[in-house]
Amino acid sequence: MSTSTTDPLIGRLIDGRYQVRSRIARGGMATVYLATDQRLDRLVAVKIMHGHLADDSQFKERFIQEARSAARLAHPNVVNVFDQGQDADSAYLVMEYLPGITLRELLQEYGALTSEQTMDIAQAVLAGLAAAHKAGIVHRDLKPENVLLADDGRIKIGDFGLARAASANTATGKALLGTIAYLSPELVTRGIADTRSDIYAVGIMMFEMLTGEQPYKGEQPMQIAYQHANDSVPPPSSLNPLVPAEWDELVLWATARDPQDRPADARTLLDQLTETNRSLQTALPTAATQRTLLLTSPIPVAPATDETQVLGTRGSAGAESGPSATAELARRGPANRRRGWMLFAAVLALAGLAAGVGWWFGAGPGARVTIADVRGDTPEAARLILEEQGAIVSDQLAEAYDLEIEAGLVAGTDPAAGESIDRDTVVTIIVSLGPEPTTVPDIVGQPEADARAALAGAGFDVGESILQFDPDVAEGSAIVVVAEDESALAAGAASFKGTPVRLIVSVGPIPAVRGLTVEAAQAALAARGLTGIVGGAAEFDNTGEVAQGDVLRVERTSDAPVRPGSTLTIIVSRGADLVDIPDVVGETIEEAIAALEAAGFVAVVETNVPRPFWDVAEVQESRPSDDERAIRGASITIVANF
Repeated sequence: MSTSTTDPLIGRLIDGRYQVRSRIARGGMATVYLATDQRLDRLVAVKIMHGHLADDSQFKERFIQEARSAARLAHPNVVNVFDQGQDADSAYLVMEYLPGITLRELLQEYGALTSEQTMDIAQAVLAGLAAAHKAGIVHRDLKPENVLLADDGRIKIGDFGLARAASANTATGKALLGTIAYLSPELVTRGIADTRSDIYAVGIMMFEMLTGEQPYKGEQPMQIAYQHANDSVPPPSSLNPLVPAEWDELVLWATARDPQDRPADARTLLDQLTETNRSLQTALPTAATQRTLLLTSPIPVAPATDETQVLGTRGSAGAESGPSATAELARRGPANRRRGWMLFAAVLALAGLAAGVGWWFGAGPGARVTIADVRGDTPEAARLILEEQGAIVSDQLAEAYDLEIEAGLVAGTDPAAGESIDRDTVVTIIVSLGPEPTTVPDIVGQPEADARAALAGAGFDVGESILQFDPDVAEGSAIVVVAEDESALAAGAASFKGTPVRLIVSVGPIPAVRGLTVEAAQAALAARGLTGIVGGAAEFDNTGEVAQGDVLRVERTSDAPVRPGSTLTIIVSRGADLVDIPDVVGETIEEAIAALEAAGFVAVVETNVPRPFWDVAEVQESRPSDDERAIRGASITIVANF
C-alpha cells in the first residue's frame, strides 16, 4: 500500500459519508483510496476518477458501467461494489476493501507458480467469471492486475470498468480497450469481444502463472498485438518442462486463435479444469490395493487352543466337540434366515423405488420434454407437434420479426427448440412478422469499431471485416459497407435487420516505393502483405529522380482492389532519355526553334529582336551548347541579338 501526505483527498469526507484515509493505488483513469464508511463503520476502497477526466462523458460512462456490471453479480470470487456517486467534479465507486496483493505482484515476486497454485487461482477466477457470463457480462479487461489475492485466502476478480453485455458482437468503442498482452485475436483485428475473449485472457494468465512470463513479447504494443492476431500460443511445457501435458491442453484450448475453437464460456472451462484437477489427483500412486468386500457374515472363529477339534468326533483330549458345534449352527440358522429375508425385502424395496423413479421421470410429473424444431411450420401444425410431445402450448401467440421466415409462419418457440423442459412448462409459439425494415447508416470514414457499432445498432449481422488499401481513407477507418457478394450498400439504402454485411476497412495507401531498389521495394511491399513482381517494359524517367534500374512505380495486375495478399507489378526505370542537342548557332531564330522542337526539346528565346524579324535574325548562342546531351523535353535557351 502506498500513501501520499500531499494528496489533497486524504482526510477529506466524500459525499458526507466516506472518510479518506490513505492512497492504495493510482491508474490512468482513477485513484483508489482506503476509506472509512462512517455510516456502517467499515473499511472500504473508494475509486475516484481523475479530475481532468470530469468533462469526458466516455470515462464517466465507464465508471457507471462498472457499478452496474458489478451490482448484477453476487459471488464470492467477485469484488463487491457497494455504492456509486458524484462528489464535486469527480465520479466515484465504493468497493469492498481486500487487504492483500494482486496476482501481478505475486508473479513479480515468485515468477512461475506450481501447477497446484495455478489450479487454485484459475478455479477461483473462472468461478467468478462464470457468474459474470451467466449474468450476461463480458469483463474484457482480465489481467493479473485485476485478480486480487486477499490476506485471508480469498481470490476475487475486480475492475469491471470495461465490462459490457455479452453478445455475439460486443464492440469495443472508439479504440481497443484492455491490456494488449491479454487481448484476444478478434479484439485486435476486429474490435469484437464476447465471453470467449475473456477465456483467451484467462488462458494467457494460466500460461503466465505456469511459466512466469507472457507468451508474446515486443518493444512496441503493436508488435505484441500482431503476434496475438497471427501466432498460436506455445504450450507452457515448452518453457517449463515441469508443466503436465494436461495443462498444455487446457492452455492451448483456451487460447485458440479461432474463437470457435475455445470454450464457449467460463463455466465450460471451469468444468474441464475441475475434471482435469480430479484426474491429476487420481493419477497419484495409491498406498494399498483395494480389498474385496463380502456382503455375507462370516462364522465366528473360536478362540485358538493347543488342541485340534473335529466336528462330530472326539478330540485328541477325548472331549466331544460335535454336539456343541451342531448347537452353534442350529442357533445361527434362524438369524441367517432372518438376514436373508431382510436382504430380499431390501431388494424389493429398491426395485420398487427404481420403478417409481422411472415412472416419475419417464411419464409422471417429473418427465422431461425436448422441444421440437417447428420453425417454418404453420402455427396449427406446430401446436399439434408440440402437444404430441406432451408439452403444454399457450393459446396466446407471440410475434417477432424474422429475416428468413415469411410472415404468418412459425419463427420459433419460447423456450427454444432443443431445450429440455418439464412436462408442465408452457410453450409459446412465436409467429414471424417477416423481415424487419432498416436502412444502411453512413459509416464511410468512421473508425472500424464505430462503424461496426452503427451497423449493429441498425440491426445488421456484421461479419468479419475486409482489409483494403486506400490512399483516401485513413488506416483503420471504414471505406464502404458490402453485402455477402461484396456489392456496395449505399448509405440510406433500404434493407432488413439481420441481413449479413461486411465492412471494407482501409489499411492506408500502398507503400511508396518510387526510387527504391527492386529488392527494397519488394521488402517494403511484403511488410504490408503485398507481393511485388518485376514486369512490363522498363520506362524512361525524365524527371531525373529515379536512376536506371530502380523502381519507377507499381501497378495493379488486375482491376480487383488491392488487399493484403495481392500481387503488384513493379515498373523499373530506364533512367533519363538523353538526346544530342542540335547545332543551331548561325541559323535563324525560327529555324533554331523548329530544329530543337524536332529533337524533343523546348526552345526558350532570349533576344531583343522583334518577333517579325525572327526569320532573318541569326542565333548567336545556345545553352546548353550543341556539344552536350540533355534530357528529352528539357528547355534549351537560344540567344539572338541585333
